[in-house]
Amino acid sequence: MKTKQDLIQICQRIQGRGYPAYKDCRGEYTCPSYILSIDHVQGDPFAAPSDVSIRVPNTFPKKFHDTKYRRVSLEDRLLRFFVKQLKDDPFRGKGSGKSGVISISKPKQEVLERSAIRVEEDTITLRFHVGFPANGRKVLSLELLRILFDYLPSKIESALLYEKLSETDREALMIAHSLADDQHALREAIKEKGLVAFVANGSILPRKSGVSQKPMEEAVPFLSPSSLEVKIVLPHRKEIKGMGIPKGITLIIGGGYHGKSTLLMALERGIYDHIDGDGREFVVCDPTAIKSRAEDGRSVHNDFIETFIRDLPNHKSTKDFSTEDASGSTSQAASVSESLEAGCKLLLMDEDTSAANFMVRDALMQKVVHRDQEPIVPLVDRIEQLYEMEGCSTILVAGSSGAFFEVADLVIQMDQYIPLNVTDRAKEMALAYPSLCSPHTKEKPEAFYRKRVLLPGPIGSKDRIKVKTQGLDAIILDQEPLDVRLIEQLIDPEQLPTLGAMVLKAHQKYIDGKKTLGEVADLLMEEIEKRGLSVLGKRDFCQVRKQDFMAVMNRYRSQKMKQKR
Repeated sequence: MKTKQDLIQICQRIQGRGYPAYKDCRGEYTCPSYILSIDHVQGDPFAAPSDVSIRVPNTFPKKFHDTKYRRVSLEDRLLRFFVKQLKDDPFRGKGSGKSGVISISKPKQEVLERSAIRVEEDTITLRFHVGFPANGRKVLSLELLRILFDYLPSKIESALLYEKLSETDREALMIAHSLADDQHALREAIKEKGLVAFVANGSILPRKSGVSQKPMEEAVPFLSPSSLEVKIVLPHRKEIKGMGIPKGITLIIGGGYHGKSTLLMALERGIYDHIDGDGREFVVCDPTAIKSRAEDGRSVHNDFIETFIRDLPNHKSTKDFSTEDASGSTSQAASVSESLEAGCKLLLMDEDTSAANFMVRDALMQKVVHRDQEPIVPLVDRIEQLYEMEGCSTILVAGSSGAFFEVADLVIQMDQYIPLNVTDRAKEMALAYPSLCSPHTKEKPEAFYRKRVLLPGPIGSKDRIKVKTQGLDAIILDQEPLDVRLIEQLIDPEQLPTLGAMVLKAHQKYIDGKKTLGEVADLLMEEIEKRGLSVLGKRDFCQVRKQDFMAVMNRYRSQKMKQKR
């Protein structure tokens, strides 16, 4: 392996040459306390910065990384240390284009596994990007040496070497470590207690603004109704209390601006762990939870939606339903079917983002439009069977219709951000409105979904496919935009290139016309689990779920499927 001195000599030799001379720098170099690797060199100073990685010995006590959740917590915390080092003392260089720009993944409120950092038994690898300096298109390689050997070493050592951590950082590391233990214990505890979600007393659910996930200042702390309060013993915080939501059908009701949707949004993100100080550290829900909503105009591939929609006027089959332009009701019926196929055990819904005719049909409408003229069997008539047949619970925000009172197991009213258990009162009052539901449609359905087989497509045979992304809006796969704006549990821009790379890998390696969508998803997740996110390529990748991958495949218009027979 080459040494630091070798790289210095190369940089001295190429100073002032044309920008392609930087290609000579590629390779690994041993430095006093780490190994520097220049993995990819940008084509010109205006292109995306070059890929650089650092490998240091893992000097952290084993307790910080002896389980997956502890390892991910450690990775997240070390990455935050390095980002803070760059922010507190930014590099001030000179040059054209992106000269001297140093960029790296920036974690936010959630703790997510990322390809930017990987902790292994003996080593820690950090990946980031550096704009190699230039004057016009002439190499400023001596400026690069200043970045690599004057600026970065102290940042690397003080962020990645245990013995070099400051007292403040050691304290932050211990807080993150104990929090990870407690969050893991909490998730195990809610499974044992038969709960699908838990919100700790004192949690701060409102966010600072529509563009910030930081906690709102002076927000009302969450306080569980005494009838729903659950006590859970944790390894470090000893004991916490909060609202436990049991399996079954739960309604969240209340007036406008009283916190209904705020509670649901917190539960949506309860699939992720949150950092200390976020306010939602102990807001957790079933890891398979999926937010279901209407998506007018989306594509649907061979879904079984007959349980909710049948006898269409155009005689189109809803047992094997496909469309390039779904309506609100057909898209939400497909969403429920697809969620169950993805192994979802908790559906999250908000009346505001759902198709009204998919949710309920009131008594007057049932009289005016006869059942024989209406192809939709509303969710209110199927929601009990959804739980009985599939074991899938539902948490539903309802602000304008009381139709679900009759079938709900639990009704929570949000009153100025404080939850109240009003189940008994809601049930009693629902007795006066027995016609809100349509019992004649409550016969047991054939099924709620059918498994589907993925068919090979053209991208599987191509050598090079470009995967681009647009924030949290779209994945562009081989120039085809894949709209993911309404997959609401995608929260980090790095999740989109991850999912795009997974779609590509699925086609190149796993899709053979025999495996189901679920089987392909399982194989991909297993490979990532064994080999890490870097198995997908050299971009910045971020943790996603099997459910997220399947949701993306369902919205990929060029993807062909068939139902498994």
